[in-house]
Amino acid sequence: MESLGTDNSLGSIRIADEVVEVIAGLAASEVGGVVGMSGGLVGDLAHMLGRNKNLSKGVKVEVGEHEVAVDLFIVVEYGVSIPEVALCVQESVKEAIESMTGLKVVEANVHVQGVNFKPVLETKTKEEDFRLK
Repeated sequence: MESLGTDNSLGSIRIADEVVEVIAGLAASEVGGVVGMSGGLVGDLAHMLGRNKNLSKGVKVEVGEHEVAVDLFIVVEYGVSIPEVALCVQESVKEAIESMTGLKVVEANVHVQGVNFKPVLETKTKEEDFRLK
């Protein structure tokens, strides 16, 4: 567990990499058109079985002394503009990390891992609905 740290006259402040991952994951998942984060096959199976409540799922960070690079693995909703959603994710993650940690985001790479299809509601129409009464 790496951590970002600064020292001042009162002591030191340390921010763990996992904290940056959680901030990025939450910021990305709040963007419209993002239906979830993709944690890879093992992470997705654990999540489906209810054994993984990892808020940093689908996020990898490389934290330097004053900068951070982020890779985000997302699943988008069918029908959205993927480039627009990805750009919004980049902007949202950059804003959240920079405002909450003071780190400069040098990269926010978005990897679209899947598309989620909403279940289509089947409307059954009976033949008699079309007949005159």
